[in-house]
This record gives sequence, C-alpha cells and structure tokens, in this order.
Amino acid sequence: MDFFHVIGKYIADSWDMIVSRSGGMFHMRFIMQPVVASLLGIRAGRRDARHGRPPYFWSVLKAGDAYDRRALLHDGWKDMGRMFSIAVALDVVYELIEFHWVYPIQALIIATALALIPYLIMRGLANRLGKRVSHARS
Repeated sequence: MDFFHVIGKYIADSWDMIVSRSGGMFHMRFIMQPVVASLLGIRAGRRDARHGRPPYFWSVLKAGDAYDRRALLHDGWKDMGRMFSIAVALDVVYELIEFHWVYPIQALIIATALALIPYLIMRGLANRLGKRVSHARS
C-alpha cells in the first residue's frame, strides 16, 4: 500500500467514526452542548455590547498587536475553557466506551463543533443585536 492509500483510509475511517457519534450512547450531548455553548455565548455577547466592545471573533482576528490578541484570547478562554474541556472529556469517555481507544484529534474536532463554534457564533450575534437594541433605545 502506498502512502496516499493509507492516509485516505485513515481519513475515511476517522470520518465514519465522527459521523457515527451522533447516534447511540451520549447522543444527547449533540443537543445539550451546543445549547449550553450558545447560552454562554449570548451572555458574553450581551456583556460585550454593554461595555461597547466590538464583536469578539473579529476583534481577535483584527487585533493590532500580539498583546491585544493575547488579552482577547485570555478573556475568551475564561468563558470557553471549562465548556471546551467538558466537551473534550465527554468525547474521550465516549471513545473509550465505544472504540476502546482515544482518538485525540477526533475529540478536538467534536469539541470544537459542539462547543466553540456555537459559542462564537452566538457571542457575535448577541453583541450585534445588543448594540442595535441599545442604539434604538437612545
């Protein structure tokens, strides 16, 4: 077998394992984790809007220097850290029960999809909506 065949098989097997997680044991986390992440993102976005801060994700991308970016990431990690860690831990437990092995890259992909992405989307939306509401009131 050549290198590309082995890599292709690994990617296909990994994809099958990731997709199979939506059923069976722990399937409720595919609903609960994004809901909790969204609620935390809404809370953080409203706080950002109250303090007049720009949307979080764009601020991180457009930060002028490394110090600003580091401060923004640190602030975001305070909100997201525990949630992301729980998402990774739940996936590791699932992997041990279902596959009898830990696939760390898959756990990170699932935790990112279930926790970080909903959080970032809802934080930005809540910030923009909060600013519009406060601007309309004044």
